[in-house]
Amino acid sequence: MQGETTSQTVQGSIQPIKKTRRAHIMSNLKRDRHYYFLMAPYMIIFFTFTVIPVVFSLALSFFYFNMLEFPRWVGWQNYSRLFLNDDVFLIALKNTFLFAAITGPISYIACFVFAWIINELSPKVRAFMTLIFYAPSISGNIFFIWLIVFSGDSYGYMNGILMKLGIILEPIQWLADEKWILAILILVQLWLSLGTSFLAFIAGLQNIDKSLIEAGAMDGIKNRWQELWFITLPSMRPMLMFGAVMQITQAFAVADISIALAGFPSVNYAGHTIVTHLMDFGTIRFEMGYASAIATVLFGLMIGTNLVTQKLLRKVGE
Repeated sequence: MQGETTSQTVQGSIQPIKKTRRAHIMSNLKRDRHYYFLMAPYMIIFFTFTVIPVVFSLALSFFYFNMLEFPRWVGWQNYSRLFLNDDVFLIALKNTFLFAAITGPISYIACFVFAWIINELSPKVRAFMTLIFYAPSISGNIFFIWLIVFSGDSYGYMNGILMKLGIILEPIQWLADEKWILAILILVQLWLSLGTSFLAFIAGLQNIDKSLIEAGAMDGIKNRWQELWFITLPSMRPMLMFGAVMQITQAFAVADISIALAGFPSVNYAGHTIVTHLMDFGTIRFEMGYASAIATVLFGLMIGTNLVTQKLLRKVGE
């Protein structure tokens, strides 16, 4: 009897708690309804064109679907084919990892370093230098410049300079030689990397509270490096995280540079990436189930890299 009474008492106490929580949630929804109303158009578009396609792609990766026949369930067959039977995908995976491991960290650090240096300049010079550094990332036909630089004849700038200096005797087929393709793609990506992250870092540096720097000087910060580590970087964590997400996305989703410079497909797949492999099966062969499996693997790589980056950024300033 005593046990039954105790359980009834516990259940009776839980019900008011649930009602209180529900009332609290409803109260917050009613209080903040204007914010939710303003967010509604974006959230509708985001779920319609981002969340739903991602979920649909994940589900479709377990089917065979060629856009003509009704999807047929194949289970894990697409993934086993991807890692066990698709040699080109393994080449694309290696190229993408190498590309991301080099361009991701270097471009991220370069974005912050250049933003930090430019932030110390006068406002007019800062605005001009920001435009100069940001311009390559928004130039539409910028790849044609690099096609001229690495042209395979003697009129190409790189061949012309090297032949004039006597380093080489005949032109090098830069974009037709698998030894050079990936290195050139990495170089071009680094040159184009000062984009949105660069602007975000400049905005973050501009909004740092100057009183924190004065307080830090009173607490024993003696030089600019200590100021950078203990004040500047911790104050910019949101911008640093945003920049990291942008750089990771650019590093793993490279495709336009490879197609424009090395062709599609490139020589011996030397410039092949996961995204170009996805485009091959999704837009040319129309094997949508297999393409969805490739997209799911790429999505998982991006999520995993983002989680690791978040953990590293939490240690900034400690």
